[in-house]
Amino acid sequence: MELNWGLRVAHDVAALAVELTEMAAADHESAVRANSDDPAEQLAWRRLTARHGDRLNEIMKEYGWPTAELVGEEAARSAWLIAQHADRQLDVQRRAFQLLQQAVSAGSASPRELAFLRDRTLVNEGRKQVYGTQIAGVKDGVPIPWPCEEPERMDELRAEVGIEPFDEYVAKFSMCSMA
Repeated sequence: MELNWGLRVAHDVAALAVELTEMAAADHESAVRANSDDPAEQLAWRRLTARHGDRLNEIMKEYGWPTAELVGEEAARSAWLIAQHADRQLDVQRRAFQLLQQAVSAGSASPRELAFLRDRTLVNEGRKQVYGTQIAGVKDGVPIPWPCEEPERMDELRAEVGIEPFDEYVAKFSMCSMA
């Protein structure tokens, strides 16, 4: 009996890993719609991220944070991406942040991903971010971060969690927009 239970759990976790990576792939394919000029495309993006946020919430209730130890590196990163994009579901982002914070404390998740989710959640709450990971817009071709709690310490705080200095980070955006 125990063997069957163990196999069922292993199968469920494997299926969960596939589900998370498929949701992230759909997210990636649809991300261009997020800032589309077409309201129908924006709505499709919002519906997709809301469905994914709802499902991530169910997963977190059943399994806690889906760590790499549980579902593998790719699926764990997929869960983080889904949480990042649950912008209209602050309850989901807050829960994901709390569980991810516990996983980081236990050495089971990335402090870098936690920093990005922290900033994203703070910005969505209308508060100042910590690490400068969230970009408010572009002025004269230069990405500008949402306001930060301690802008003078931003690069120091970024380094503590494994994020490159802000100037290097935004240079990636500049290169992407030129390509």
